[in-house]
Amino acid sequence: MIPAAPAGLFDCRDAYVRTVEELAVADDRIVAVVNDSIGSSKLGKFRDRFPDRLVNVGIAEQNMIGVGAGLANGGKVPFVSGASCFLTARAMEQIKVDCAYSRANVKLCGISSGVAYGELGATHHSIEDVAWLRAIDGLVVIVPADPWQTAAAIRAAAAHDGPVFVRISRMPVPELARSAAIFTIGKAEVLREGGDIAIVVNGTLVHHGLAAAARLADAGIEARVVNMATVSPIDTDAIAAAAATGAIVTAEEGLAKGGLGGAIAEYCAEHAPVRMRMLGFPGFAPTGSAAWLMERTGLSADGIVQAAHDLLRTR
Repeated sequence: MIPAAPAGLFDCRDAYVRTVEELAVADDRIVAVVNDSIGSSKLGKFRDRFPDRLVNVGIAEQNMIGVGAGLANGGKVPFVSGASCFLTARAMEQIKVDCAYSRANVKLCGISSGVAYGELGATHHSIEDVAWLRAIDGLVVIVPADPWQTAAAIRAAAAHDGPVFVRISRMPVPELARSAAIFTIGKAEVLREGGDIAIVVNGTLVHHGLAAAARLADAGIEARVVNMATVSPIDTDAIAAAAATGAIVTAEEGLAKGGLGGAIAEYCAEHAPVRMRMLGFPGFAPTGSAAWLMERTGLSADGIVQAAHDLLRTR
C-alpha cells in the first residue's frame, strides 16, 4: 500500500486524475488508456465513473500507444497513462511514429517518473525519459512542479492540438507560492528575481531551488529561480535572461545530459555563452530510496547551494 503524503506535501497524481475527471465531465471525447496501471495511475474513480471510457490493454505498452493513436484518429482525446520508465522506453518507436510523426492528438502521462520507484532499482528508474523525448520532433514535453501546475499542464495538454508528454511524479512536493498563477506551454515561470546567478529547475527540484535561493540570499547572493516546466518547446527568452546573470545552475530529477540541463547548454553554447553547472543523475542509479538517491547525487537544496558557490568562485 502506498503511504499518504506527509502533511503539507502532495502527490501530483491526485491533481492529475482529478483534472482528467473534470475534463471528462465536460468533454465526452476524453478517454483513458492504461497498461494494467489503474492503481498506480490512481484512475480507479475514473474507471468507476466512466466505465466505457477507460481501455486497459494489459502489460503491453507498444500496443497501448497504438490504441491511443487510433482513438485520437477516431476523434477522441486519449490520456495514455503508465509508469514513465515503461511508457517511454518500451514504446519509443510508437511514440515517435504513431504519435509525433503522425501528429496524433495523444496525451502521454508518465507516472511515477524519475526515481520514485527507488527501491525497485535501475529497471524502474525513469531518468532518461526527458532526454529521449525532447529529441522527438513535434512532441511537447512538460515537467510540472506541484499540484497546481500539474492540473494546469493537463488542461493545457487537453487543449493543445497534437501529442504531449506530461511527466507526473508520485514523490510528495509542496504547493508553490505564486504571485501570478499562469501556465502556458513553452513559457517558463520566474519564481524569484535575482541578478547574481540563475537557478533553472523543474519538477520535484523546484522547491529545492527556491530553498537554495533563500540560503544564498542569506550569504548575500541574489539568485534568479526559473521553473522551466516545458522542456520542449523551451523558452529561449527565459534562458537568455538567466544567462544574463553570468552563471546558471540547472537541476532535474533525471539525466542532465540531454535533459533540461542539456537543452539549456545547447542554447547557451550558440547564443549566450555562460558558465554552468548541471545537476542530475550521471547515469544508471543504484537501488535505494528516492530520498537517498536524490541526496547522494546532490539533487537537493544543499547540492544546489554548493554548485552555486563553486560556480561563482570560478567565474
